[in-house]
Amino acid sequence: MKKNSSKNRFAFTLVELVFIVIAVGILSAVIVPRMQSSRLREAADQVVSHIRYTQHLAMIDDKFDPSGVNGDWYKERWQILFEQNDDGMWSYTIFSDNINTDGYPEEIEIAINPQDSSRRLTGGSTLGTINYDNSIVTKNLNLGKTYGIIGADGISFNDKCNNEGILRITFDYLGRPMSRNPNAYTELYDDTNLLVSQGHDNLCTITIKDESGDSLNMTIQPETGFAEVV
Repeated sequence: MKKNSSKNRFAFTLVELVFIVIAVGILSAVIVPRMQSSRLREAADQVVSHIRYTQHLAMIDDKFDPSGVNGDWYKERWQILFEQNDDGMWSYTIFSDNINTDGYPEEIEIAINPQDSSRRLTGGSTLGTINYDNSIVTKNLNLGKTYGIIGADGISFNDKCNNEGILRITFDYLGRPMSRNPNAYTELYDDTNLLVSQGHDNLCTITIKDESGDSLNMTIQPETGFAEVV
């Protein structure tokens, strides 16, 4: 009797283990996608927050030069530039192009990280030759390494915020969004760079996609520059 009882207890334990394995598999199938989705949402929230911060910098740091000495002052407005680096990772940089207005970030032009003054708001820039391992880099601005935003379609955007395949958004002193590279501007405002027309078709729409293929959209409103995850 004792021997049979021992066998029954052992068999029951195996059944329990099978149920546990099944339960863990089900939980993994449910939880892991949610974790990936949350990671993607965290990336989108961070990007929107930094778009708003770029707008804030533009509004408090008006580049207007009343003396007329710097006739190209409007090329130095604050902007946020997204790029796919040589390693396929997407990153972005917030900067004011005030050295030679070539449209690409140099170390001294990049915004200081308000949470860590030893770092600047860049995730590394191939265009600006700032390596990811540079001590000034704020690591989480490299969306590829931090959030898995990689590949040719890791970030896509419509023509309202497209400058020859580069995503770049500039703000004027009123916080109004502008497209194109400011170094190409020949005057303060024209129809090709200031986003002023209201309506869904005139939104700057940015899509980020992670390694699993999940995606999220962000929009920037014309005129107001209001940015949000949608």
